Amino acid sequence: MIEIRNVSKSYNKGQIKAVDDLSLQVQPGEIFGFLGPNGAGKTTTIKMIVGLLEPDRGSIVVNGYDIRKDPIKVRKSIGFVPDNPSVYERLTGIEYLNFLGDMYDVPRAVRTKRAKELLELFELTGDVGNLIQSYSHGMRQKLVLIGALLHAPDVFVLDEPMVGLDPRSAHNLKEIMSRHCQEGKTVFFSTHILDVAERLCDRIGIIRRGKLIACGTMDQLRHMANNKETLENVFLELTEQ
Repeated sequence: MIEIRNVSKSYNKGQIKAVDDLSLQVQPGEIFGFLGPNGAGKTTTIKMIVGLLEPDRGSIVVNGYDIRKDPIKVRKSIGFVPDNPSVYERLTGIEYLNFLGDMYDVPRAVRTKRAKELLELFELTGDVGNLIQSYSHGMRQKLVLIGALLHAPDVFVLDEPMVGLDPRSAHNLKEIMSRHCQEGKTVFFSTHILDVAERLCDRIGIIRRGKLIACGTMDQLRHMANNKETLENVFLELTEQ
Protein backbone atom coordinates (compact mmCIF):
# COMPACT_ATOMS: atom_id res chain seq x y z
CA MET A 1 0.00 0.00 0.00
CA ILE A 2 2.89 2.40 0.76
CA GLU A 3 6.33 1.97 -0.73
CA ILE A 4 9.09 4.49 0.01
CA ARG A 5 12.37 4.00 -1.87
CA ASN A 6 15.58 5.90 -1.10
CA VAL A 7 13.74 9.12 -0.27
CA SER A 8 15.64 12.18 0.92
CA LYS A 9 14.49 15.70 1.77
CA SER A 10 16.60 18.69 2.80
CA TYR A 11 15.84 22.23 3.90
CA ASN A 12 17.80 25.46 3.89
CA LYS A 13 19.49 24.79 0.54
CA GLY A 14 20.57 21.32 1.55
CA GLN A 15 22.11 22.30 4.88
CA ILE A 16 19.47 20.51 6.97
CA LYS A 17 18.73 16.92 5.93
CA ALA A 18 15.30 16.13 7.37
CA VAL A 19 14.97 12.69 5.72
CA ASP A 20 18.03 10.76 4.63
CA ASP A 21 17.75 7.86 2.14
CA LEU A 22 14.60 6.43 3.72
CA SER A 23 13.20 3.14 2.43
CA LEU A 24 10.28 1.16 3.86
CA GLN A 25 7.15 -0.71 2.84
CA VAL A 26 3.74 -0.85 4.53
CA GLN A 27 1.47 -3.70 3.48
CA PRO A 28 -2.32 -3.91 3.07
CA GLY A 29 -4.02 -4.83 6.34
CA GLU A 30 -1.19 -3.41 8.41
CA ILE A 31 -1.06 -0.77 11.13
CA PHE A 32 2.39 0.77 10.90
CA GLY A 33 3.69 3.02 13.67
CA PHE A 34 6.28 5.65 12.78
CA LEU A 35 8.22 6.81 15.82
CA GLY A 36 11.12 9.13 16.52
CA PRO A 37 12.34 12.01 18.69
CA ASN A 38 11.26 15.57 17.95
CA GLY A 39 12.81 16.75 14.71
CA ALA A 40 13.61 13.21 13.55
CA GLY A 41 11.81 13.63 10.19
CA LYS A 42 8.43 12.04 10.90
CA THR A 43 6.23 14.92 9.78
CA THR A 44 8.41 15.63 6.75
CA THR A 45 8.04 11.99 5.70
CA ILE A 46 4.28 12.09 6.17
CA LYS A 47 3.98 15.30 4.17
CA MET A 48 5.86 13.66 1.31
CA ILE A 49 3.61 10.58 1.43
CA VAL A 50 0.45 12.72 1.13
CA GLY A 51 1.91 15.03 -1.52
CA LEU A 52 2.37 18.22 0.50
CA LEU A 53 6.15 18.11 -0.01
CA GLU A 54 8.15 16.80 -2.94
CA PRO A 55 11.17 14.56 -2.22
CA ASP A 56 14.57 15.78 -3.35
CA ARG A 57 15.19 12.26 -4.59
CA GLY A 58 13.67 8.80 -4.35
CA SER A 59 10.14 7.58 -5.05
CA ILE A 60 6.91 7.09 -3.13
CA VAL A 61 4.10 4.80 -4.31
CA VAL A 62 0.74 4.76 -2.53
CA ASN A 63 -1.99 2.25 -3.41
CA GLY A 64 -0.15 1.50 -6.65
CA TYR A 65 0.18 5.15 -7.71
CA ASP A 66 3.42 7.11 -7.92
CA ILE A 67 3.16 10.40 -6.03
CA ARG A 68 4.90 12.29 -8.87
CA LYS A 69 3.07 10.67 -11.80
CA ASP A 70 -0.43 10.34 -10.31
CA PRO A 71 -0.70 12.86 -7.46
CA ILE A 72 -4.50 13.18 -7.67
CA LYS A 73 -5.03 9.42 -7.52
CA VAL A 74 -2.68 9.23 -4.53
CA ARG A 75 -4.57 11.97 -2.70
CA LYS A 76 -7.91 10.29 -3.38
CA SER A 77 -6.52 7.06 -1.91
CA ILE A 78 -5.50 8.77 1.34
CA GLY A 79 -7.33 10.04 4.39
CA PHE A 80 -4.89 12.46 6.04
CA VAL A 81 -4.96 13.88 9.56
CA PRO A 82 -2.15 16.41 10.15
CA ASP A 83 -0.49 17.13 13.49
CA ASN A 84 -2.16 20.55 13.61
CA PRO A 85 -5.87 20.53 12.63
CA SER A 86 -5.98 23.69 10.48
CA VAL A 87 -9.48 24.13 9.06
CA TYR A 88 -11.56 26.87 7.48
CA GLU A 89 -12.80 28.69 10.56
CA ARG A 90 -15.53 30.66 8.78
CA LEU A 91 -17.31 27.48 7.71
CA THR A 92 -19.64 25.49 9.88
CA GLY A 93 -18.71 21.90 10.63
CA ILE A 94 -21.25 20.52 8.14
CA GLU A 95 -20.13 22.97 5.44
CA TYR A 96 -16.56 21.75 5.93
CA LEU A 97 -17.63 18.11 5.59
CA ASN A 98 -19.69 18.83 2.48
CA PHE A 99 -16.73 20.70 0.99
CA LEU A 100 -14.57 17.59 1.51
CA GLY A 101 -17.34 15.40 0.13
CA ASP A 102 -17.36 17.49 -3.05
CA MET A 103 -13.55 17.38 -3.30
CA TYR A 104 -13.50 13.58 -3.08
CA ASP A 105 -16.62 13.03 -5.23
CA VAL A 106 -18.53 11.31 -2.44
CA PRO A 107 -22.21 10.97 -3.47
CA ARG A 108 -24.58 13.06 -1.34
CA ALA A 109 -26.47 10.09 0.11
CA VAL A 110 -23.25 8.24 0.98
CA ARG A 111 -21.61 11.24 2.64
CA THR A 112 -24.74 12.04 4.62
CA LYS A 113 -24.88 8.50 6.02
CA ARG A 114 -21.17 8.34 6.82
CA ALA A 115 -21.11 11.81 8.35
CA LYS A 116 -24.10 11.02 10.56
CA GLU A 117 -22.47 7.84 11.87
CA LEU A 118 -19.10 9.47 12.49
CA LEU A 119 -20.54 12.62 14.07
CA GLU A 120 -22.49 10.45 16.50
CA LEU A 121 -19.44 8.32 17.23
CA PHE A 122 -17.28 11.34 18.05
CA GLU A 123 -20.13 13.16 19.86
CA LEU A 124 -20.06 16.14 17.51
CA THR A 125 -23.63 16.02 16.16
CA GLY A 126 -24.87 18.93 18.24
CA ASP A 127 -22.01 21.20 17.17
CA VAL A 128 -21.78 20.48 13.45
CA GLY A 129 -23.98 23.48 12.58
CA ASN A 130 -21.72 25.92 14.46
CA LEU A 131 -18.83 27.89 12.99
CA ILE A 132 -15.51 26.07 13.30
CA GLN A 133 -13.96 29.15 14.89
CA SER A 134 -16.02 28.37 17.99
CA TYR A 135 -14.60 24.82 18.25
CA SER A 136 -12.05 23.75 20.84
CA HIS A 137 -8.83 22.05 19.73
CA GLY A 138 -10.30 18.64 20.49
CA MET A 139 -13.47 19.37 18.51
CA ARG A 140 -11.41 20.47 15.51
CA GLN A 141 -9.38 17.29 15.76
CA LYS A 142 -12.57 15.23 15.71
CA LEU A 143 -13.90 17.14 12.69
CA VAL A 144 -10.66 16.62 10.76
CA LEU A 145 -10.78 12.89 11.58
CA ILE A 146 -14.37 12.66 10.32
CA GLY A 147 -13.42 14.54 7.16
CA ALA A 148 -10.49 12.21 6.53
CA LEU A 149 -12.77 9.16 6.81
CA LEU A 150 -15.63 10.55 4.75
CA HIS A 151 -14.44 9.11 1.42
CA ALA A 152 -13.54 5.68 2.92
CA PRO A 153 -9.85 5.89 1.96
CA ASP A 154 -7.70 2.83 1.33
CA VAL A 155 -4.80 4.42 3.22
CA PHE A 156 -5.20 6.31 6.49
CA VAL A 157 -2.22 8.59 7.30
CA LEU A 158 -2.21 10.16 10.76
CA ASP A 159 0.30 12.53 12.32
CA GLU A 160 -0.08 12.53 16.13
CA PRO A 161 -3.82 11.80 15.89
CA MET A 162 -4.49 11.33 19.62
CA VAL A 163 -3.40 14.83 20.64
CA GLY A 164 -6.37 16.78 21.99
CA LEU A 165 -8.80 13.86 21.96
CA ASP A 166 -10.74 12.90 25.07
CA PRO A 167 -10.37 9.25 26.24
CA ARG A 168 -13.61 8.05 24.60
CA SER A 169 -12.75 9.62 21.24
CA ALA A 170 -9.21 8.23 21.40
CA HIS A 171 -10.66 4.77 22.08
CA ASN A 172 -13.07 5.11 19.15
CA LEU A 173 -10.25 6.18 16.85
CA LYS A 174 -8.21 3.12 17.82
CA GLU A 175 -11.24 0.92 17.06
CA ILE A 176 -11.60 2.58 13.65
CA MET A 177 -7.91 2.03 12.90
CA SER A 178 -8.20 -1.66 13.77
CA ARG A 179 -11.36 -2.16 11.67
CA HIS A 180 -9.74 -0.28 8.79
CA CYS A 181 -6.94 -2.84 8.65
CA GLN A 182 -9.27 -5.81 9.15
CA GLU A 183 -10.84 -4.71 5.85
CA GLY A 184 -7.44 -5.07 4.15
CA LYS A 185 -6.64 -1.36 4.20
CA THR A 186 -3.60 0.40 5.65
CA VAL A 187 -2.87 2.75 8.56
CA PHE A 188 0.37 4.72 8.79
CA PHE A 189 0.63 6.90 11.88
CA SER A 190 3.16 8.75 14.00
CA THR A 191 2.78 9.14 17.74
CA HIS A 192 4.68 9.91 20.92
CA ILE A 193 2.24 7.77 22.93
CA LEU A 194 4.35 4.63 22.92
CA ASP A 195 1.96 2.34 24.79
CA VAL A 196 -0.68 3.02 22.10
CA ALA A 197 1.81 2.13 19.37
CA GLU A 198 2.85 -1.01 21.24
CA ARG A 199 -0.74 -2.24 21.56
CA LEU A 200 -1.97 -1.28 18.08
CA CYS A 201 0.85 -1.71 15.60
CA ASP A 202 1.70 -4.76 13.54
CA ARG A 203 5.11 -3.23 12.81
CA ILE A 204 6.97 -0.15 13.97
CA GLY A 205 9.65 1.98 12.32
CA ILE A 206 11.94 4.26 14.33
CA ILE A 207 13.57 7.24 12.66
CA ARG A 208 16.39 9.34 14.10
CA ARG A 209 18.04 12.33 12.43
CA GLY A 210 16.31 11.46 9.18
CA LYS A 211 17.48 7.85 9.04
CA LEU A 212 15.46 4.71 9.70
CA ILE A 213 17.35 3.04 12.53
CA ALA A 214 14.96 0.14 13.22
CA CYS A 215 11.89 -1.47 11.68
CA GLY A 216 9.96 -4.59 12.58
CA THR A 217 7.53 -6.28 14.92
CA MET A 218 7.77 -5.74 18.67
CA ASP A 219 9.66 -9.03 19.04
CA GLN A 220 12.13 -7.99 16.37
CA LEU A 221 12.62 -4.57 17.96
CA ARG A 222 13.16 -6.15 21.39
CA HIS A 223 15.88 -8.33 19.88
CA MET A 224 17.58 -5.23 18.40
CA ALA A 225 17.42 -3.44 21.76
CA ASN A 226 19.05 -6.07 23.98
CA ASN A 227 15.70 -7.69 24.80
CA LYS A 228 14.16 -4.63 26.44
CA GLU A 229 10.59 -5.48 27.42
CA THR A 230 8.45 -2.40 26.68
CA LEU A 231 8.39 -0.21 23.58
CA GLU A 232 9.35 2.75 25.74
CA ASN A 233 12.56 1.00 26.83
CA VAL A 234 13.19 -0.25 23.29
CA PHE A 235 12.76 3.27 21.93
CA LEU A 236 15.12 4.79 24.53
CA GLU A 237 17.74 2.12 23.92
CA LEU A 238 17.70 2.45 20.13
CA THR A 239 17.57 6.24 19.94
CA GLU A 240 20.43 6.67 22.42
CA GLN A 241 22.82 4.46 20.45
